[in-house]
Amino acid sequence: MIAVHALPARIDAIVRGHARETPDAPALQEDGRTLGYAQLETEIDACAAWLRELGVQAGERVMLVSENCIAQVGALFAIASLDAWSVNVNARLTGPELEAIREHCGARLVLYTAAASPDAAAHATQAGARVHAHGGLVASLHADGAEPEPAAKQPIAALVYTTGTTGKPKGVMLSHRNLLFVAAVSSRLRGLAPGDVAYGVLPISHVYGLTSVLLGTLYAGACLRLEARFTPRAMLDAIRGGMLTIVQGVPAMYARLLELCALDGVQAPLASTLRFAYAGGSPLDPLLKREVESLLGVPLHNGYGLTEAAPTVSQTRLDAPRADTSVGQAIPGVEVRVDAPDGQLFVRGPNVMQGYYRDPAGTAAVLSQDGWLDTGDLARQDPDGALFIQGRSKELIIRSGFKVYPLEVETVLNAHPAVTQSAVVGRVQEDGNEEVVAFVQPAAGSVLSADALSDWAAARLAPYKRPARIVFMEALPAAASGKVLKHRLKLEQLA
Repeated sequence: MIAVHALPARIDAIVRGHARETPDAPALQEDGRTLGYAQLETEIDACAAWLRELGVQAGERVMLVSENCIAQVGALFAIASLDAWSVNVNARLTGPELEAIREHCGARLVLYTAAASPDAAAHATQAGARVHAHGGLVASLHADGAEPEPAAKQPIAALVYTTGTTGKPKGVMLSHRNLLFVAAVSSRLRGLAPGDVAYGVLPISHVYGLTSVLLGTLYAGACLRLEARFTPRAMLDAIRGGMLTIVQGVPAMYARLLELCALDGVQAPLASTLRFAYAGGSPLDPLLKREVESLLGVPLHNGYGLTEAAPTVSQTRLDAPRADTSVGQAIPGVEVRVDAPDGQLFVRGPNVMQGYYRDPAGTAAVLSQDGWLDTGDLARQDPDGALFIQGRSKELIIRSGFKVYPLEVETVLNAHPAVTQSAVVGRVQEDGNEEVVAFVQPAAGSVLSADALSDWAAARLAPYKRPARIVFMEALPAAASGKVLKHRLKLEQLA
């Protein structure tokens, strides 16, 4: 059990502690450049001094438009060191999306990782951000910025905007304690040690990449190899090159890696120095799990979380890998509750958010007075405490009075050898009933018809669960984290 009271006051203390104890140990790698912990602390302090010159105050929201790079990491810790709030958003968002977030959070200052991200540079140019510059970052100042927020009992470290998989994004307030607790637990459960090198390709602008990957790795004094964007080729090269001991990703990332290996005729298992592989961020289907384990030669661990829980709720244990797709037991210090009749999942613990920014009604709708968070997910729990996620409550499809869990249908479709991934949604008919619609991304080079896939599903699903329509897409719409954006499928494809 992690002693919450013993955690540092701020997230930048992670780096400062290792800078004192192991100053020369590698902390970050990027494009052949390695930064030790003492060097990273120097970068943080230089960036903090620059931000002070720009007038950054405690409680101010500082927006960071970025992709994974050393400058981004330095800025995140620098913002935290000033007791300001970081609002880290992915540079691949559109201009209107970025402006909506800036207006909502009231950021006066926006930073862009222009040297490492062409998209961030383009946004910076659009915002006229070339005047103020520091170490790969450029900044723009906005006259309509809001006042700093007053000090809170649990100071906020990050305002994380959800990816909006089911609707409009919300700003989730995560405290230093929220992030440090998950970083400490994640580090321990992965058995991280200073000699480890983790793959940092998951966007740090997403809470999974921020907390579990970045903070969890550095908490242990290990090294994070940063990649601005995921490509299956770069991931394959990093694994086969003996550069990594830890890899974390989302199922879609592993699916694309398998697809590349199949096209290139790469034989399993890969020669590597991996000792731990983990999937999270979206449901993991059984066939993908087995194929990835065969390719990597190590168990593929699974877990569950959400932005509002910073994000980790449960995880399979390093010493007890599972053959099924359970997301494991609740992490130490976190409580879970599965309510009848539908299996609504609730969570309580030091990981639970402080609320939605400027949305007290939205906060009250999901967070009870005694600290229970309504995750919006449906689950079942085995007697040993292992959780199985069955899907989002808002995505549950009612077909002819029967409940259809999209994950169950997706698992069947994904098991077809010519399918890379799928997403199932419900479409309301004129009579109020719902039909099941499947969006399918075929494997590269495959030839697959809707009739053939319908026959596959018919042999494995009850009639009411079978898709009434199958829509093939070259690629399913996804957030930078790899999570499929089902609301876009409904809006764009079912209008």
